[in-house]
Order: sequence, then C-alpha cells, then structure tokens
Amino acid sequence: MKKLLLIAGILLITLNVFAQSGENLATETTLIFVRHAEKMDDGTRNPHLSEEGKARAVRLADILLKEHNVSAVYSTPYYRTKETASPIADSLGLDIQEYGLDDPKALVQSIIDTYKGSTALIVGHSNTTPLLVNLSIGEQRFEQLDEKAYGDIFIVTIADGEDPVVERISY
Repeated sequence: MKKLLLIAGILLITLNVFAQSGENLATETTLIFVRHAEKMDDGTRNPHLSEEGKARAVRLADILLKEHNVSAVYSTPYYRTKETASPIADSLGLDIQEYGLDDPKALVQSIIDTYKGSTALIVGHSNTTPLLVNLSIGEQRFEQLDEKAYGDIFIVTIADGEDPVVERISY
C-alpha cells in the first residue's frame, strides 16, 4: 500500500510539473510585424505587388513557416498588404483578417488578447508597422521606415509578468 501511495504521489508531482510547463508556454504571445513587400509604381493609391514583391512575400512565408507557428494573419485592406500576407495565409489555410487604424492601441491589445499564447502576423505599411510595434512594446523605439525599406521583420514576444522583447531581423 505504501508503494502504491508513493507511486501515486510521484505521478501527481510529475503531472503537476508538466501542467505548469504547458501553462508557461501558453502565456508567451508572439506578434510578427512586417511592412508589405515591394509594390508596383503605377501611380495609384492601391498598387499591387511587383514581381520582386511577390517573390519577397513567398520568402517571408517560407521563413515564417519554418520558424513560427502562425495562428492568425492580419492585413490592411490594400492590395499590397493582402498580397504580402497571402502566401503564408494560403499555406496555413487561414483567412486574412483586415484591420483599420482608427484606434491602433485597441487593435494591438485586441490581437494580444485574442491570440494569447499564439503567434499572429500583422502586415502593414512604412508608417503603421513601427507604430504598432511601439504600441506592442510600450515604448517609442522605432521610427517610420524608409520608403525603400521592405525587408524588416519585427518579432515581439510578450510573456506574462515580463517586459516585451522585440527582435528586428532582415529577410
């Protein structure tokens, strides 16, 4: 009987440790922000991606598919952002969720709350991407991107009880 109680006690402790480990992993939220890829210079307010931009969008999807478990994809309603988001969304069978910037702070908080413990990709523009990154980390750290800069990925990791961490990489 003592052996049975000892085994049951060890089993309960082991299960508790695994449960706590799973809880800790589930509280880490990742937001990946990118500016849309290269656009056509057709003089319109809503251009499509150029061939170079389409290739970059595929590279972005390849990188994210290998390194991140993306659960949601957000885009502004413009062709260039949707077309940047499409390769990964299509690969994962996800719908692209359109967003506006009427209340950017509420948008960021909504994404964090909705995808807590998961990863969301947010595709924006040269002025909106740094704004949303700054709001997600709670400080004014990044300035508007150069109009010719298309290759930055901002990965923001938010863990409960810790300050957000941002990593900026190029692709």
